[in-house]
Parts: sequence; structure tokens; C-alpha cells
Amino acid sequence: GWTKMEYHRGDVRNPEALDAAFESAEVIVHLAFMITGTASRETIRAINVEGTLNVFAAAAKAGARRFVYASSVAAYGFHPDNPIGMTEDWPVRPADRLFYAQEKAELERLLHERSSEHPDIALYLIRPPIVLGPHAVGAKDVLPASVASAARQMLRLAKRFRVPILVPGPDLPMQLIHEDDVGQALLKCVVAEGPPGAYNIAGDGILTAADVLRELGLTPVPVPGALAQSAARAAALIPRGSLVPPAAEWIEAASHPAIMDTTRAKRELGWRPRYTGLEALRDTLRQRG
Repeated sequence: GWTKMEYHRGDVRNPEALDAAFESAEVIVHLAFMITGTASRETIRAINVEGTLNVFAAAAKAGARRFVYASSVAAYGFHPDNPIGMTEDWPVRPADRLFYAQEKAELERLLHERSSEHPDIALYLIRPPIVLGPHAVGAKDVLPASVASAARQMLRLAKRFRVPILVPGPDLPMQLIHEDDVGQALLKCVVAEGPPGAYNIAGDGILTAADVLRELGLTPVPVPGALAQSAARAAALIPRGSLVPPAAEWIEAASHPAIMDTTRAKRELGWRPRYTGLEALRDTLRQRG
């Protein structure tokens, strides 16, 4: 770890612990958020929503000058009227079903409300898309280890014997970002002179699901984007129960594109991504073998 970094284990549901940790802090960067897992929805909300508000309250109590929060492109929701290249002026609207997107949108609204009550704290929000990199968490935890291991073995055998593995490759646009570029955006929010507010960040370039499949060594079978989106919308309506895993909610993210314009972060924060979206994907695959 960093030699000047002190690590303290805590719980965002414990205001007293936050008060002790934030004493004399000038800037608070809040990243804690549950995105998958088997915890109850009540527990997830207590951590994600109530915990974030606890963190902001502790920051205000400590007299912090800046509060930096990692939001998400998901805060825009997955709506049919989302334009390609949403700017920060486009409204944040909750998704229909995906709890992650709903809570990200709700928290942006709540943080703006809390910020208006504490004008001495400058509120910075960053909205990344899917975060990749050798240390990024999330996608690698969705599949059980045994399933992921079997998939890697299948890919190795397919490459060895030059057998193409055909997989539906929807023409769905997406953005990706490297973990290092997220870190640089957070750093800019901490130390740069850019004004507070929301900032879209993403690696340059728009990819499709077919592009990702090709990088994985698979052979995509073309699927029209409109067809894939219709299927995703239908699947998102399936009632969640014992036969449907919680992670299935994420299929709503494929129902409508959520593509951002990142001009403001580059112009006002001076942020420049080192990796394109494709380079972020390739670096992740290279590091993880």
C-alpha cells in the first residue's frame, strides 16, 4: 500500500466511527457501495443510501471543504429517450428495476439536498461506466469461481484446437473505463480547481458487445441492437424469485443505451483518460490471463 496511507476498518452505518475517522479531514472521497451479493435489500440500502448520507453528515461535522462521490452512468437510467452522448445537463432519472441504478440516482438527489444545507462543502460527483483493470471488482465476482474457471478452460481448448465458439453478439453500444483513469478523475476532484458538480468520465470510443466477445476470443453472431434491447426489456420484467438470481436485475442495463459525453471533465477538470475503452478491456484481459 501507499506509505502515507493509514487504513482503518469501519462501517458506514456507524456514525460515531465516521466522526472519529474524519476528524480534521479537509476532503472526503466516498466509494463504498454494494453492487452484488446475497445480502437483503434492506441491508444493501442501509449501506448504500443511508451509509452514504452518514458519510456526508460526518464530513460536514468535520468541516470538510470537499466531498467527492463516485456515482455512475447508471444514475441516468436506461430510458428510450436517452440520447447518445448525454451531457451532464441531461436529467438523472431512476431506472425501472435495477436497484443499483435507482440508488445511484436517488443519492445524487439526496446529496444535492444535503449540500444545499452545507454550502461550505463543494460537492463533486463522477459518473463512470463499467470500470475495468487488473484490480477492478464487480464483474469478476458475478460468476462463481467454478463457472469462471470452466469458461477459461473452454476458451483455452478452443484456441488450441482452433475451434470457433459462436456466441450472440448484440450491436449494443457501451463505454468502458480503466481503473487508473477513474483514480485520476477522483484526484482531479480532490486537488484541481475545477468547479464542483457532476462529471461524466469514460474511456474514449464506443464499443459493442460484439467487440467485447472478439477480445475474449469468441466469435460473435450478429444480433440487431433493437432485437437485443427488446429481449432485455422483456427479461427485465420477469418477477424476481427463488429461481432468478439477484444479478439478473442487471439485464435492464441492456434495455436502452446509456452513452455519455465526457467533454466537461476534460475541459473543466483537465482530466484526460490514458486508456481508450478498448485499451482498458485489453489491459484487463492481459493482466488476468
